[in-house]
Amino acid sequence: MNSRQSGITLIGFVIVLAVLGFFGFMAMKLVPSYIEYMGVVKAMNQMATEGGNEDVEQARRQLAFKMSFQYVDDSTIKPKDVTVTRQNNAPTLNVSYDKKIPFMYNIDFLLHFEKSVQLRSASAG
Repeated sequence: MNSRQSGITLIGFVIVLAVLGFFGFMAMKLVPSYIEYMGVVKAMNQMATEGGNEDVEQARRQLAFKMSFQYVDDSTIKPKDVTVTRQNNAPTLNVSYDKKIPFMYNIDFLLHFEKSVQLRSASAG
């Protein structure tokens, strides 16, 4: 009787392990930035439900205050990345920023995040 063994060889297992390790390392580098972005989105949504944030400087201060509770790093979003514009006769808070993450050697990831929420007007509240 011939019994045939099937399965993965040691070399095949090492290759699969290396590929999984590579993608695991990529995830370790990228996931914290996306978690931080979720904190930015949560802070922006909180501001959208409040009124009276139509002034750009006030909106920047309020957003920075709210992001501090969401564990967003102070160096991530600069004041120039936060703008308040008028859209459909209502103030809109826009946040657009890039984040550069070193990966290995001279390879970096460049992530671009952008979000807009419509603010409630102080007179509408």
